[in-house]
Amino acid sequence: MTTDTVTQTTVEYLNSPFLKAIAQQIRANDSYGTYRNWSDELLLKPFIVTKAQKREISVDGDIDPITKGRILAFYRAIAHQIEEQTGALSQVVIDLSHEGFGWALIFSGRLLLVSRTLRDAQRFGFDSIEKLAIEGEKLTESGVALAHRFSDVRKL
Repeated sequence: MTTDTVTQTTVEYLNSPFLKAIAQQIRANDSYGTYRNWSDELLLKPFIVTKAQKREISVDGDIDPITKGRILAFYRAIAHQIEEQTGALSQVVIDLSHEGFGWALIFSGRLLLVSRTLRDAQRFGFDSIEKLAIEGEKLTESGVALAHRFSDVRKL
């Protein structure tokens, strides 16, 4: 694969609604306007963590608040996409221990749309922008399918 192909693929994925939703979540939580003029690609760069980089990150200490913010932005973007596609208000709950273990839950009304176990949250990230987009879109699609299938449960 050539560099042009990789760049073209990355640009195509950067235009995905899910990655736009993550960038939107990051900017929405930026109370000082620091990220206002940053490109989406620059905002998404911290989500890309290679396997070699993951091995260098210690899982012995507490989770960095910035990493917690990335995890929250990722799952809030999924909730946002589910909301857009179903019209149902979706909420995110992240429960992490100081050791990096926990849950990420997205629910609408009484219906649990996404449930993910988090392990070694200190190493949260994806190998590439493409894998980030694919994983987010996959979780969004499964959440939307559940919301449509059990629409009577998600209503309060």
